[in-house]
Amino acid sequence: MSTAPAVPSAEATSPPFGALLRAGLVGGACAGLVGALVSLLVVEAPIRSALAIEAAREAAARGHADTHAHEELFSRNTQVVGGMLAAVLVGLVLGVVFAVVLAWLRPQLAGRTDYGRAVALALGGFVAVSLLPAVKYPANPPSVGDPDTIGTRTLYYVSFLAASIALAAVVLAVRRRLPARWPASWTATACTLLAVAGYAVLLLAWPASPDPIPADVPAALIWRFRLSSLAELAALWVTLGIVAGLVLERATTRTARPVIA
Repeated sequence: MSTAPAVPSAEATSPPFGALLRAGLVGGACAGLVGALVSLLVVEAPIRSALAIEAAREAAARGHADTHAHEELFSRNTQVVGGMLAAVLVGLVLGVVFAVVLAWLRPQLAGRTDYGRAVALALGGFVAVSLLPAVKYPANPPSVGDPDTIGTRTLYYVSFLAASIALAAVVLAVRRRLPARWPASWTATACTLLAVAGYAVLLLAWPASPDPIPADVPAALIWRFRLSSLAELAALWVTLGIVAGLVLERATTRTARPVIA
């Protein structure tokens, strides 16, 4: 009689929710830290440049060059520290949501291991939650945007974000209902075409941003801020998927036991 490691199905080896939650929290904490570092090292420079333009604009409107007449409630350094702490908190909350969604969608996610499934979910989350809304409503630095339109802009962005997530859910539901006998390439092609068509409809249906780009803000600064902001979100999602996947894979491997063949 010999022993051999069992190779159970993904359903049979489904980890407990506690392991998923722990992986999500660890991944979310690491993602928040990485996002905070990217914000400090990459995003902060274009923000300060935009703030300088905004201060010069306010000084010119008052008719003199005193750019320090308007006192901020908190210094910029204090705002940076607060923003970094907020990034860590957002990472933790996102990690909890990630664990819940992973527990729900785990059997339908692409990937042969829990690590692969976690990475796949993180990439899908980045596309649906961050990338697609950023294409329609790209981020703008502080010197861009009329304060009177902030409510309208927020409504546009939040509604488009909700529609993007709903579209991802529809694509996933359709994928689950496609015939199992279809080749994987057919299924992937059908889901991709549905996602592209659905997103094209969203782009056409939602209104454009109500705020034009001011003439005194260089285009290079606008795109530098947009790309750096998107890089921060990408770093957050990628870190979340990789770290959560590694923690979950380690927990799954540790609880696995060989069986008598």
